[in-house]
Amino acid sequence: MEIDDIRREYAKGGLRRKDLLQNPIDQFDLWLQQAIDANLSDPTAMTVATVDASGQPFQRIVLLKEVDYKGFVFFTNFGSRKAQQIANNGKVSLHFPWHSLERQVHITGVAEKLPMSENIKYFSSRPKGSQLAAIASKQSSRISARGVLEAKFLELKQKFDDGDIPVPSFWGGFRIKPESIEFWQGGEHRLHDRFLFSRDNELWNIDRLAP
Repeated sequence: MEIDDIRREYAKGGLRRKDLLQNPIDQFDLWLQQAIDANLSDPTAMTVATVDASGQPFQRIVLLKEVDYKGFVFFTNFGSRKAQQIANNGKVSLHFPWHSLERQVHITGVAEKLPMSENIKYFSSRPKGSQLAAIASKQSSRISARGVLEAKFLELKQKFDDGDIPVPSFWGGFRIKPESIEFWQGGEHRLHDRFLFSRDNELWNIDRLAP
C-alpha cells in the first residue's frame, strides 16, 4: 500500500461548544482521565517541542507528572538538550496524541524551573532504579558504548546499596504555564472539531477553529 493511500474515517463523535468545561485545565483533566480509563498505552506521554539558538525546532516524548491550574510538569536532566534550549528560550509546545480516542491536545506556554522542594518530593517518590539512572546518565551527551552507561549504573547501585540517594543538582522539573490549549476531536469527512482556549490574564477565551 502506498503511503498516500493510508487513511481512515473518524467516527467516534464530535465535540460541541456546549460540551466544553469553562476552564481548559478541567477539560484536560476530563480527557486525560478518559484516556486512562480507556487503557491507552502511555496516556501521559507528551511531545515537548523546543527551539535552539539558531531557530531549529526539536521534539521528544516525555511523561507528564503533574497538572493543575499552575501548569503542566515534567522532569529532566538540566544538562539535556531540551533543558539547555529552554534556558535560552522558555517558550515551548506540548502535544498529547490520543489516537484511539481520535483526540489531540496541543498546548503552548512558557517553561519555568520547579523549586528544589518539589524536585526533592518527586525524586524521592521514584523507584530506586530510576533515581540511579538519573545520576548515571549525562543526558544528551555522546557516549562510546552502552556498556559505559551500564557500568556507571552498577557503580552507583553498589555505592547507594544501603542508603538514600541524594537528589542530583543537575536534575529537576519544569512547569509549563499554558498560554493556549487546543482540543481536537476527529470528525467524519475530515470535518474535525477544534476549540482553542487562549489566556487573557486569568480568564480564557474560547474560539472554534476550522479543521
